[in-house]
Amino acid sequence: MRVERDLLALLGEAPFLDRLEAAALSGWSRGAVYGAMESLRDAGLVASLPHASELIAPTQRYSLTAAGLRRLADEEGRSLRDLLRAGPLSAHWRRLLLKRLDAVAAIYRLASAIAGESWPLRFRWYRAQPMDAAVALSDGRSLFLVRQGGTADRTSFAKRLWRLREGPRPGAYLVLVPDAVRLRHTARLMAQASAPAFLAVERDAVAGSRARVWRSAAGSPWLSLDEVIAHVGDRRAWPREEPLARATVPRDLRPAGLQRAPGYLLPALLKPAEKRVLGLVADWPWIEPDHLGGLLGVSGRRVAQILRSLEEAALATRVSGRLVLSDRGLALLARRDRSAVHLALRRWSAESLDPHGPLAWRNVSGRRSRQLLRTIEHTAGVHWFLAALAEQARERDRELAQFDPPHRASRYFRHGGVLHSVHPDAFGVLEREGEPRFFFLEWERRAVRPSTMAARLAPYLRYYASQRPTDDHGLRPDVLVVFDAELAAHHFLRVAAAEMTRARVEIPLRVSHRALLERTGPLGAAWRTPGAPASPAAETSPALPSPGHEGRTRA
Repeated sequence: MRVERDLLALLGEAPFLDRLEAAALSGWSRGAVYGAMESLRDAGLVASLPHASELIAPTQRYSLTAAGLRRLADEEGRSLRDLLRAGPLSAHWRRLLLKRLDAVAAIYRLASAIAGESWPLRFRWYRAQPMDAAVALSDGRSLFLVRQGGTADRTSFAKRLWRLREGPRPGAYLVLVPDAVRLRHTARLMAQASAPAFLAVERDAVAGSRARVWRSAAGSPWLSLDEVIAHVGDRRAWPREEPLARATVPRDLRPAGLQRAPGYLLPALLKPAEKRVLGLVADWPWIEPDHLGGLLGVSGRRVAQILRSLEEAALATRVSGRLVLSDRGLALLARRDRSAVHLALRRWSAESLDPHGPLAWRNVSGRRSRQLLRTIEHTAGVHWFLAALAEQARERDRELAQFDPPHRASRYFRHGGVLHSVHPDAFGVLEREGEPRFFFLEWERRAVRPSTMAARLAPYLRYYASQRPTDDHGLRPDVLVVFDAELAAHHFLRVAAAEMTRARVEIPLRVSHRALLERTGPLGAAWRTPGAPASPAAETSPALPSPGHEGRTRA
């Protein structure tokens, strides 16, 4: 049947499509695709693999078996070796796509949405080019698709975008990013590209709706996908890659349990909840299970169940009751997001630490993980605050929609012609009915002298003296500062008021201390602002809108 031949050819260009995506890209009806896939599977020409991610519901993804590869080669009139070298079908390619399966699924959903606006289209994967894939529209105009992974290093991804801008020029770039903050940052990097660049938050783009979720790097209003396609230039770049020197026939997939599965199959075998926990432990190393449950909003029993699966699969480990990813877990996330595994291990590895021994930070090889463990009381304080905030937000019909760890919460900016930075302990987005409230968190244990307090505040004075807070977030985020001791919080308010007056810069600063937060919760009347009287009536909640927060844009 023609539909079966078309699907064999389509899976030769785009392995691991699900049936909905195959229907969108092939042009056949869903009924025809479902029936043809069943026939191909019964004939042993295709095999299915279960898959689900945090953004994509459980589905079955299809690939050609060894028999299917031979059938496709016969129908196209070429040798099996030539077929393997020409497309993403070799054993090496299969492992590569499986390691990136969550990203592959997001790219396929975007390509399916594009096919709904311009069909037929051509699709091509890239192995080592800065773009992930390319799409040629029905009229020949080309799009380069790029995905920024959640764990992608800021500097490495900036270099990747530089290579992208310096390479062949397409009709447009479509860039998927993890969140609105990185959308703004990436837009600045792509603003000077020689072709139009359009960006969207991945969660919105893969939903398949016709909503206006795209914006240009130049700062256009929000656009729908059909409006984006209307702005694509006439360029028809279609880069080629050198074929692999060796192209071996892949073995047919035989899924096993998590414990016995090879690493490249784990993205298909892990459940969305397990992937969610894996990402949270990667973001917040040395977190306690109770705090992890608070962030997730699930019971301790459910947390233990998920952790048991990850520990049995050697993806996470527990040291003195605290959780950290194994080297295998770090490698899994790095490969998913096209990041360097060796850099991830150099920064975050805790493999050399004895799981049954004490928390000896000197024995931790990952430099960032070692620093967090060295200041474990401070690290635990940040985890406690975010877990308490997430739990109280759910009770009050709010949502802690985003909570970035220190390495992603940092902001770099120029002030007085010099590059500066702020390095908070976390960055978060608290939402109520879709209305966001952004905040930086500083958990202070060492700033007890006025000079030290002023030094802690100086980077924020420079940051808020510039336009960058609004450029980075669309508004000026609150700065939440929490002290262990009430007396230190009281002194800091006095120092902050004097420093802001001296610098003539106003910071949306809110200060509290742990004992008060434990009584009222982070959304209670626990916060004071510099210059306010030290009375309970003057205490405020970060959940309430502050002046200038109305009329915000999405990003």
